[in-house]
Amino acid sequence: MNPNNTIKPGLAGVIAAQTRLSHVEGDVGRLTIAGFPLEELADKATFEETVYLLWRDSLPNAQALTDFKQELQSYRTLPAATLELLRQAAQAQVSVIDALRMAASSLSLMAPDHNPAGDPVRDARLVVAAFPPIVAAYWRLRHNEELIAPRADLDHAANFLFMLTGEVPSPEYVRGLETYLNTVVDHGFNASTFTGRVITSTGSDMISTVVGALGALKGPLHGGAPGPALDMVFDIGEASKAEAYLRQKLDRGERLMGFGHRIYKVRDPRAEMLSQAAERFYHADGNMALYTLAKQVEETALKLLEEFKPGRNLSTNVEFYTALLLHGLGLPSELFTPTFAIGRVAGWTAHAFEQQREGRLIRPSADYIGEKDRRWQSLDER
Repeated sequence: MNPNNTIKPGLAGVIAAQTRLSHVEGDVGRLTIAGFPLEELADKATFEETVYLLWRDSLPNAQALTDFKQELQSYRTLPAATLELLRQAAQAQVSVIDALRMAASSLSLMAPDHNPAGDPVRDARLVVAAFPPIVAAYWRLRHNEELIAPRADLDHAANFLFMLTGEVPSPEYVRGLETYLNTVVDHGFNASTFTGRVITSTGSDMISTVVGALGALKGPLHGGAPGPALDMVFDIGEASKAEAYLRQKLDRGERLMGFGHRIYKVRDPRAEMLSQAAERFYHADGNMALYTLAKQVEETALKLLEEFKPGRNLSTNVEFYTALLLHGLGLPSELFTPTFAIGRVAGWTAHAFEQQREGRLIRPSADYIGEKDRRWQSLDER
């Protein structure tokens, strides 16, 4: 061990780069996206406007937005080889996130290039545009349903819901999904974003960067568990049963899914934004029962967490209301993490652009703790 070096396990607290894309202030529960407080952006922007903002550091005017939507639209039709791969994956019943990872890698077939690094701008448009068709196509293949082609008159979020269900979504459904995608689009140097920046720093291509980031997102310590958070609400069923149910879980030493975050020491601002989006959505849908139950479960959970774990500041995180909102939009829990990726891929690609401009290889050091000066022994001496 080198006594002159301070080890930072997991690189916690290490500042590895500068970014203009997002700023996470966990102690005060604030998230800034490209200069905008989350609450100023998430429920107002279309997803295309948010992607444009991350990539170009400005909001588009009307003509620029129209042009940008058309650019993304031109990449929505998947190559035949990608669809065949998805069919094979459906036969093997692989998870949706694994199918997305495999299909993302195959997108290189849409734009072959003799330059190993490809065209990063083109490839960024490609992966952002192709993620919703991949997830929708795979879901329908898994359920032996005919594939649905994207429509030119529907924007990014609306097309995803349409390709999943075959029904043109209402404005309330589209606004709900866009708010979610905008909310999760970027979040500092999380594991998948850092993975992508490391890959980019080697001079690799945009599609490889995104595939690597997907691999990191798949891990449960990063991707989270919004599905179980909703399952807990369903298991409780009635507000009167919440305290007994949650108290039993805490007595057994179990974690309450949807509460606590490594960074946020107060309520996750993304949870607040998605709670508001869910309330608007369920109110517009005419059925507030599930939302009301979730709020009552949340209140009880927070009270018991303070009792069982005083001073830990275990507040509501993004998973809790992610589950409630996406369930209301008709998405099954298997699609929660892939839908997160549909939003976060915009952040991954924006970070790749930043890292390309940085032009520096990310190469941290390790502290060697093994033996030294060992001597070789022949087989008969061992």
